[in-house]
Amino acid sequence: MTDHNYFVYIMTNFTKTVLYTGVTNDLERRIYEHYTGYNEGFTKKYNCKYLIYYEHYTFIDEAIEREKQIKRWRRRKKEFLINTINPSWKFLNDDIEGI
Repeated sequence: MTDHNYFVYIMTNFTKTVLYTGVTNDLERRIYEHYTGYNEGFTKKYNCKYLIYYEHYTFIDEAIEREKQIKRWRRRKKEFLINTINPSWKFLNDDIEGI
């Protein structure tokens, strides 16, 4: 297997009432796509434009497994995870340039 960069991430809407978990190999591009509504679907429908959490992985299979794990969780557990690194739920969109 070749080493690469993969990210599991959580997006929210402006009022922080909706959470979306995804996986990507280009976090900067993917956040831009969510922000601009480039793709149809859940994040566009619910205006999930704001990055509030992410994790880095070297292998895609690990990232996909982690994404599936988080998606199975109830909101309360996801909130606990977010709070471990981003307790104020600051929007991180501008912090990911060049990742």
